[in-house]
Amino acid sequence: MRQGGEFHRVMRARRFGAAVACAVFALVAFPVSSLSAADDKPSFFDTLETMSDKLDPFKKWNEAVEKYTKEKALAKEGKCGDKEMNKCNYTKWVEFLAGIKEKDLVSQIREINDYMNRAPYITDPVNWGEKDYWASPGEFMTKFGDCEDYAIAKFMSLKMLGYNEDDLRVVAVKDLNLKIGHAILVVFYEGKPYVLDNQIKQVMPATKIKHYVPQFSINTKAWWRHRPAG
Repeated sequence: MRQGGEFHRVMRARRFGAAVACAVFALVAFPVSSLSAADDKPSFFDTLETMSDKLDPFKKWNEAVEKYTKEKALAKEGKCGDKEMNKCNYTKWVEFLAGIKEKDLVSQIREINDYMNRAPYITDPVNWGEKDYWASPGEFMTKFGDCEDYAIAKFMSLKMLGYNEDDLRVVAVKDLNLKIGHAILVVFYEGKPYVLDNQIKQVMPATKIKHYVPQFSINTKAWWRHRPAG
């Protein structure tokens, strides 16, 4: 991970690009015809949520998950810092997780959020030559990424440490301040939702954040449509 002055210069230069690039993620089309408002339940950010286990339409999410399951075996020999996924870059991530494995859950959540947020923000067209690309954690550790890539890397990091996936969701939101789309990770701890966000340094209770409107949330088991509770 790049740190210090270079990191902060990169982050300042890319702050506006970060906001624009993530708009694609939050506007992903998702199936709603099979969902009934009668199944709505209260959720974070003052919304109601409806769950579905039909994940097929979320192709980029599914691709990122599939790449994650294979990348340890596919990782090639290479030097740390090379701009392609290799054993060295992958091992850095695994070693970091091993170093915090015995810590309490709160410390793990905070350290994963801090570790991933040090990565420079790089838009998909610059990084991958594509309008919208969802990176696996191994790819993120190698080439960094944009908003959903931070969220995915945090999601998989907590999952690798044994965190219950039922308490983890990648969430596509509308940012009411910037008028764009964004992606974050929501973690439920002791029944309360907390936000891990590449745009916010600290892990924050969801109740403290008022400028995000969730569109959908997802893990590898299900997805949830969100709509305003009012």
